[in-house]
Amino acid sequence: MQLKDLLKYKDIVIQCHDNPDADALASGYALWWYLKMNGIKAKFIYRGRNSIQKSNLVLMVSMLEIPIKYEPDFDLNPELLVTVDCQYGQRNITMTEAQTVAIIDHHQETVSLPELSEVRSNIGSCSTVIWSMIKDEGLADNIDKNLATALYYGLYTDTNRLTEVSHPLDRDMMDELVVNKSIIKELSNSNISLEELKITGKAILDYNYNEDKKYIILHADKCDPNILGVISDFSMETTGVNVCLAYYISPDEVKFSVRSCVREVHANEVASFIAEGIGGGGGHLYKAGGTIRPEKLFEKGMIKELEEVNQMLIDKIDEYYDMYDIIYAKDTVLDTSDMGLYNKRPQEVGYLKLTDVFPVNSLIEIRTLEGDINVRIGEDMYLMIGIEGEVYPITKEKLDRSYKLTGKEYNCEFEYEPSIKNLISGEKKNVRSFAKSVVSTGQTQIYAKPLDHHVKLFTTWDEEKYYSGAPGDYIAVRTDDEHDIYVINGGLFDLLYESAD
Repeated sequence: MQLKDLLKYKDIVIQCHDNPDADALASGYALWWYLKMNGIKAKFIYRGRNSIQKSNLVLMVSMLEIPIKYEPDFDLNPELLVTVDCQYGQRNITMTEAQTVAIIDHHQETVSLPELSEVRSNIGSCSTVIWSMIKDEGLADNIDKNLATALYYGLYTDTNRLTEVSHPLDRDMMDELVVNKSIIKELSNSNISLEELKITGKAILDYNYNEDKKYIILHADKCDPNILGVISDFSMETTGVNVCLAYYISPDEVKFSVRSCVREVHANEVASFIAEGIGGGGGHLYKAGGTIRPEKLFEKGMIKELEEVNQMLIDKIDEYYDMYDIIYAKDTVLDTSDMGLYNKRPQEVGYLKLTDVFPVNSLIEIRTLEGDINVRIGEDMYLMIGIEGEVYPITKEKLDRSYKLTGKEYNCEFEYEPSIKNLISGEKKNVRSFAKSVVSTGQTQIYAKPLDHHVKLFTTWDEEKYYSGAPGDYIAVRTDDEHDIYVINGGLFDLLYESAD
């Protein structure tokens, strides 16, 4: 769905879930603003049993002039009802009769979606979804400071103070919005009540610690999700704790926060693993979180009562720890006796010389769908762009040995366009505008075999961040460099390589 699809309606009501949070307020505000920019005066409401009471939300509505109204008895029948940050038919929103319903959300799909819907469950906030839709309409530069601040704060709160941001669109919005930082600070400093302070203390005192794996699990009473981050951050100060999981249970959701302080465990991977198939999770390498849908747990037979969630989480974390082997490429030589020999197929991919983008020694951030990569540009540093938009460094020597330059520009459509940002000047440039086309010569040979278990691989060019491989993926090593070990996606392997036997 595109926002312009809504413009044929004139009688429009925007509704967020009962007990709205900052993301719901910001999302509805952004849609209300977009419709106003197009000459439509929409009504923005929430229903339910209680009006907004939380101090930071009361301040947010007042300081940012959010035009929301509490309408518990709303009974009009608008031409169009748009639900934001929730899905029409869920238990967390009071049903409002309407001639047509549209949905804009970022949570997992739990209801049958109408034709007019935009649900992106891999995005950190509904604020980001609507900002992206506004950007697609060419209006992002018109967003005023109040709305920009609201959108930023919506993402800020829904991703536990930005620690659970995982999608590059979330990071793009953070970079591009011009916000009132003093308001963000005031709102964030009004976020914990005395009651929430008690919740924090109670959770910390009642912990479950695994001495062998060095993780701690903390069960909190239902609270603002940011409080889980407070609990996790404090617990990570403890000697002997490498990973922390804090969570609460409610009938509508199991919300959790993950922290890690060791390179062998990525918090975002733990969060994704825990929530896979039953919710959503993600974030940074060391700070992440997610949401589990209780109905999914019951559907899959994972629990019979909500009280069993604690043991389920313990079992999931133990499973995560036990399933991986760790490979440090710098110190590892693989046994190639049981591996096949393969040639790289002739394949058009892209490359660029980083000094063509920014000067040598520039500290840059390469933004991709897989995450951000921070490097300092060297004289001999090149970047390869794979067939799905994945990027990885390569030396000039290996580039010349493995690829033939075509002299043509590299044009390919990806889910997300990689970009490069100068971390000192803040200047941002699109990778594709500098990319040239190359064709693999077929002279590159590798040893490879399918994985029958999960691995975490620390490559020689990035010793802080590992790359995960799952059964069905391939572990590979170049024949001309025994330490150039990498993981190849199983679905891409036959497209990229052919047997040399």
